[in-house]
Amino acid sequence: MSAKKLKVFVTVKLPDSVETRLRELFDTTLCPDKRPMPRDKLLEAAQTAEVIVSSINDQIDADFFATAGEQLKMVANFGVGYDHIDIQSAADKGIIITNTPGVLTEDTAEMTMGLILAVARRFVEGAETVQRGEFSEWSPTFMMGRRIYGKRLGIIGMGRIGQALARRAKAFGMSVHYHNRKPVSARIAEEIGATYWDNLDDMLPRMDVVSVNCPRTSETFHLLNAERLGLLSPTAIIVNTARGEIIDETALAHLLREHKIAGVGLDVYERLPGINPELFGLPNAVLLPHMASSTIEARQDMGDRVILNIKTLQDGHRPPDRVIPAMI
Repeated sequence: MSAKKLKVFVTVKLPDSVETRLRELFDTTLCPDKRPMPRDKLLEAAQTAEVIVSSINDQIDADFFATAGEQLKMVANFGVGYDHIDIQSAADKGIIITNTPGVLTEDTAEMTMGLILAVARRFVEGAETVQRGEFSEWSPTFMMGRRIYGKRLGIIGMGRIGQALARRAKAFGMSVHYHNRKPVSARIAEEIGATYWDNLDDMLPRMDVVSVNCPRTSETFHLLNAERLGLLSPTAIIVNTARGEIIDETALAHLLREHKIAGVGLDVYERLPGINPELFGLPNAVLLPHMASSTIEARQDMGDRVILNIKTLQDGHRPPDRVIPAMI
């Protein structure tokens, strides 16, 4: 075991227990507050740190790696997604990239199912009505939503989260369909009773609910553009807990305002840190602040994976959660 502690720089405020453990194991500089790390501070840290613990707020791009010091060995991402990191530039410079796979699956699937229910059954509208003191008596036609039992769910991206969502949807009596680069194994397909569609355009018009669960890549940017969104039924619901750039939000907002789709549930957005103002004020839109993985358990698990990857590097071994260009 190496006697020297790696010099670690953290760009984001982490749970106290994770920060404490980082301080115990490594020569760690913690983020002073909850705001995103300024770009100049990030580049400055890359001149001295051996490991940078990054988040989705940080643009770890080609310029970052071009200016990084020779001492930088690894960027340990606090999160599963790595579309904000230039993986090829890191590989070219011999810098290891790691993420935290598998720890957010159940939490994100729970939130996705919750969004489906919230949009279909108008939970937010109902709660706000009560909070405003506007509910006085029950009526047969008041706040009518749509049941999800017996409806068709189309999942775009049948990875870990898509499969976890499919299991939940099956328990709610939904018919599961999916579009993916390739079909899942026969065992998984049988377990969740899923129907595979190799052509997304064929699947979309037939679905009552569409859930976006694929990664953000060059191929999936605006995968749901105006033309594809126009294929949806006027009674369809769409939810997105993956990456905002997968949906053309301007086209989505137009369809919502024109009532050409029934509703939307979003936890991610195309233009962060800002949100497309055309989405505001729509009663058929449930908008959440990127909280799908925001559970105490998930954040602790993410921290544990980050620590494991750094400790493995410090001990002279290959970190288990490496991200390489072939994975993109």
